Amino acid sequence: MIKNIYVGAIIYFAITLQLNAQVSQDSQLFKDLKQHDSIFFEKGFNQCDISYLQEVIAKDLRFFHDQSGVQYRDDFFKSTKENLCSDFNKKPIRKLKPGSLEVFPLYNNGNLYGAIQKGVHHFYIREKEKEDRWTSTAKFTSVWTLKDERWILTEVLSYDHQNPNAIVTGSPKNEIESLLREHKVPALGLGIIKNGTLKEIKVYGTLDGEREAPYNTIFKVASLTKPIVALTTLKLVDNGLLSLDEPLYTYWIDPDVVDDKRYKKLTPRIVLTHQTGFPNWRYLNDDNTLAFEFDPGSKHQYSGEGFEYLRKAVEKKTGKTIEELAEQYVFKSIGMRDTRFWWDESMDESMYALNFDKEGKPLKTIKYYEANAAANLLTTVEDYSKFIAYLINGAELNPKLFEEMLEPQVKLGEKSFFGLGWEILSDFSGGEKAILHTGKDPGVSTLAIFFPKSKNGYVVFLNGDNSMPVYEKLLNDYLYMGEELWLRK
Repeated sequence: MIKNIYVGAIIYFAITLQLNAQVSQDSQLFKDLKQHDSIFFEKGFNQCDISYLQEVIAKDLRFFHDQSGVQYRDDFFKSTKENLCSDFNKKPIRKLKPGSLEVFPLYNNGNLYGAIQKGVHHFYIREKEKEDRWTSTAKFTSVWTLKDERWILTEVLSYDHQNPNAIVTGSPKNEIESLLREHKVPALGLGIIKNGTLKEIKVYGTLDGEREAPYNTIFKVASLTKPIVALTTLKLVDNGLLSLDEPLYTYWIDPDVVDDKRYKKLTPRIVLTHQTGFPNWRYLNDDNTLAFEFDPGSKHQYSGEGFEYLRKAVEKKTGKTIEELAEQYVFKSIGMRDTRFWWDESMDESMYALNFDKEGKPLKTIKYYEANAAANLLTTVEDYSKFIAYLINGAELNPKLFEEMLEPQVKLGEKSFFGLGWEILSDFSGGEKAILHTGKDPGVSTLAIFFPKSKNGYVVFLNGDNSMPVYEKLLNDYLYMGEELWLRK
């Protein structure tokens, strides 16, 4: 289920896609600073226009470089002339990584006096009759200040230089597995989708503290079951077998609420947006019975019971089990061969990632032998990443229905909403939004998130309770750039 424990993780994702403090890419400040960045590096760096550099660089410039130390204005110009601009045949050129630029305004008593600019840039060497040779990549942070209505470069940080041709594949693996050991989380499954295509599948750590976790490790993913059932439901709608707003009582009425006529208000839409009025689980009530806590459709309250209610109604209407429906409309289309709702005869227990508590102690494995629409799905990071890529590319749904799935249905907070089976974070620059769901059970911490406009996404599976430190390090340090450099640490 979606809980506050994941707020930190989501914030780290949001930072990488320009969510909060930075200005919009449509703002004049962003456009101005983007232009200054472009001119500075094209004229000053690529073309070695020293006179231009002298005009835009502050007299008290400080330039911090993670490989060559600190330089001040005089040292900077000396180094530029002697090293960067002495031989144009070996002159490196700089290209900004598209979409990486961020701008954060600086105010004093309400007056704009400067801005911080961050981004990622690639460096190349021009070679005759060949493509420019990519030599390194780095992050940069620049401080621009307004002096007499002119933007002056005051301070620069250049760091995290990477060599694209010298990837040490063992290093990130060792670092990540050391991170897992430190926080007593045995295994990590990671999937990365870029531009709608599944680019990376990685599994780190161990199944049980000893045996290495294989590529096809099976994880329990808790509430990440719900998006599977949500898409299955939308497939039924798309095929004319169900309506989002038809009453469910025609097919199913839970015996616990049969005397409460509010059951007549329950519809697939009400369930998918978590507005049933049910608690998360009936066993949380003292009498272990299901009851409405408010009128269906009046507000949002996360509920696994709601998804189970929907499952039973859909199974009654179609005459098929949720396993059969998911196989027909989701798993088969995507090629999800290692995903199941319960411990059926095809389950290979030797591939299962055991679950561990915060102290790193193994928890008893609870095996389920019937489907639950809200929890307990067993899957691999590859299968679930395929699922996210499938969603990103429209899930073969009618475009209007697909757009409805991604539209806010219920407001949760100022910039957060719930759609048809997914939480939605809005107000990203460029009109981007994040679609996400999490899973949390004892020894289970999972996250799936994607961005419809960029068509990027991540899947993260962890089999331990002490997951937040791993999320923070992973998302901040390894997935910051979110593309081909994510492993180049």
